[in-house]
Amino acid sequence: MSAPAASRAAANISGMPDWGVHNRPDRGGSGRTPPAGSRPLSEQRESGVKADVVSEEAADGSVAGNPRVFLAGLFEAAVAAVHPARVVPPALPPRPKGRALVLGFGKGAAAMAAAVEAAWGDRVEGFVVTRYGHGVPLASIECLEAGHPVPDTASREAAARMLALAASLGAEDRLVCLASGGGSALLTAPAAGLDLADKVTVNKALLRSGASISEMNCVRKHLSAVKGGRLALAAGTAPITTIVISDVPGDDPSVVGSGPTLPDPTTRQQAQEILARYGIAVPEAVARRLADPASETPKPGHPRFSNCDAIVAATAQTMLDAAAAHAAAHGVRSLVLSNAMEGEAVAVARFHADLVRQARAHGQPAPTPLLLLSGGETTVTVRGHGRGGRNGEFLLGLGLALDGMADVHALAADTDGIDGSEDNAGAFLDPQTLLRARAAGLDPVAALAGNDSYAVFAASGDLLVTGPTRTNVNDLRAILVG
Repeated sequence: MSAPAASRAAANISGMPDWGVHNRPDRGGSGRTPPAGSRPLSEQRESGVKADVVSEEAADGSVAGNPRVFLAGLFEAAVAAVHPARVVPPALPPRPKGRALVLGFGKGAAAMAAAVEAAWGDRVEGFVVTRYGHGVPLASIECLEAGHPVPDTASREAAARMLALAASLGAEDRLVCLASGGGSALLTAPAAGLDLADKVTVNKALLRSGASISEMNCVRKHLSAVKGGRLALAAGTAPITTIVISDVPGDDPSVVGSGPTLPDPTTRQQAQEILARYGIAVPEAVARRLADPASETPKPGHPRFSNCDAIVAATAQTMLDAAAAHAAAHGVRSLVLSNAMEGEAVAVARFHADLVRQARAHGQPAPTPLLLLSGGETTVTVRGHGRGGRNGEFLLGLGLALDGMADVHALAADTDGIDGSEDNAGAFLDPQTLLRARAAGLDPVAALAGNDSYAVFAASGDLLVTGPTRTNVNDLRAILVG
């Protein structure tokens, strides 16, 4: 019998995600439209799927005999709860007397702009930048796509245009800033004395270092002419409302997208310490910039921010609450471990495996059957040359730690639909996943050492491929025990 086919879905530009599923024996591009007549992922069954994944008796998305479809439906519910169409309209301020200028950045920026247009009509003007493939048609707000996770020339163009648009505002106008995860790479304006190549060099090194998102963004702010509150300075005295879909542990809005419209509590000395801590050698121009007091960002208490506010419209907790509600509706007890879990992906996986064993053996921290849920952002220190993101790394580490433990199924996926720089959102894990990978000729232990989790889950048929969801509250990990 063939291995389970991977799942694919695409986001519907008119609002909530339109999830579909079809066979995917090998790698293809992300973001493609599902076949005509696709139904929600939780309603789908595929021929050739192992009976312990989807059975004739459990084709309705119930848990019994059908844990994979249950977990896919859980992910769908979690993403829907944090989609811009749902969370942005309630956060909008009253329309100003003057111009309403919308500026946005991040993987959710285009869908957030669409939500503003739906609420305010097409009289609003503005400009947003999002990752390639994450745009949507807009009526009056322009959308540019740019590079992520490594910035490119389009990222630099986006920043220049936003700075110019912000400078055109008057005191009677209002800037509505739409911030979501991914904005740090998508909005790039090298500070004085730096060029784009300097920023790219530092960005690539940070991504491979294992630094947390807060640490990376501290460095980015002090090398930028737009981040860390500098876009707000460009807007003069115009009031600013920043609407945030948070992808950062702790939900500090000044960290999301490196906070272009918000004061920055971090310092250039901290940026220097972070680079030293991770042994990152920087170009000479970067070292000179961080040694210059001019690299310091505007701080809390700066008078510019007296008429600026920030509204966090969606967080990892929003996602986890929706996932727990989905589980409860299916009669499954859930335990939320944390909405802000950080650390090396494999270490976090071993911690989750320890909890699974404790629950199975002793009914602690809760008796089985049990669904363990967590959010946040793990890190991966890249030592090999394989492919895969932090969710694949987490699941591969979890699979090795559990060693085929019966009746344990898991999902780990990024809510933006992209795990690292690959085309999958994440993957599934079941007791036979690593057996299928080994049967296909792969060594999971070697794959983990080489950061090659993608190859394992592609071979086992366990990739979750959704395409861009156009939102981002970071990662969802769900482990169904018993």
